[in-house]
Order: sequence, then C-alpha cells, then structure tokens
Amino acid sequence: MPTACIGIGSNLGDRLQNCRKALKLLEQRGIRIKAVSGAHVTKPWGGREVAGQPDFINMAAVVETDLAPMKLLQTLFQVENEMGRVRVRKWGPRIIDLDILLYGGEIIDQPGLKVPHPLMHEREFVLMPLAEIAPEAVHPVFKKTVRQLLEELSV
Repeated sequence: MPTACIGIGSNLGDRLQNCRKALKLLEQRGIRIKAVSGAHVTKPWGGREVAGQPDFINMAAVVETDLAPMKLLQTLFQVENEMGRVRVRKWGPRIIDLDILLYGGEIIDQPGLKVPHPLMHEREFVLMPLAEIAPEAVHPVFKKTVRQLLEELSV
C-alpha cells in the first residue's frame, strides 16, 4: 500500500482544531494516518501577498492509502471544501491547506499535480514537521532525505 506525506496548515479560526479536523475527515475517507507531527507556529510565506496575515499552525502526516495520487489530491480538495476553504488569491489566508508532499518515491508532473511538492525543499515550515515523523524519507528528485534538506535550509 502506498505511503504519502501530507502537509497540513491553517491560519484562520481555531488553527490547531482545523488541522485535527482535517485529519479526522481524511480518516473517514479511508486514508490511514500512520504518524502526525507536532504543531508548529510559523509566519506566512510568500512575500507581499501574505502581509498582515495571521501566523499558521503547520503539521505533517504520513498516511497509507489505496488512492492513486490524483484521486488523493481530489480527496484533499474535498476535505478543504467541506471545511469551508475559499480560494480567493494565491497564498491567501485559509482555514485549511492540505498538500501532497511525497507519494512513495514517485515523481509526478501532471497538470494540477506536482509530486514531490515543487517548493517543499525551500520551506522550513514544511520540512520541520515532516522531519519529526519521516526524517529518512527521500526526496526523489534531489535524492536527499527530509533531514538533509532541512539541515541545508539552516545553513
């Protein structure tokens, strides 16, 4: 059964509760949660587009799923929609944000789906929680572990 790594974030409302609710909704859809990181409070990322936004709670989860990558992405979008996410602008505030970071060792480049997540190696708020639960997971493009990518960001 494929293992995937999911990024979870929220900066509106009860941020921690939003992240926990998203995990429950994923489980209700048959996605098995194998590990969940702690919650990390982080500043919004994205330059001028994020000015004035509240801080995020960011987490990561390792999951097992029978869903193919595109179907998994559709399921993440369903959960976001059910929780009331509204996409007004890129990098805008959001009640919940769910991203496929890794899907096994696959490299996927399709319209609407890029795996590994194309910016994960640049984002400490993604790598820090992921390193807690999957430090030896390998980025299939860079051939480096999550731990190594996080260490390189800190240099």
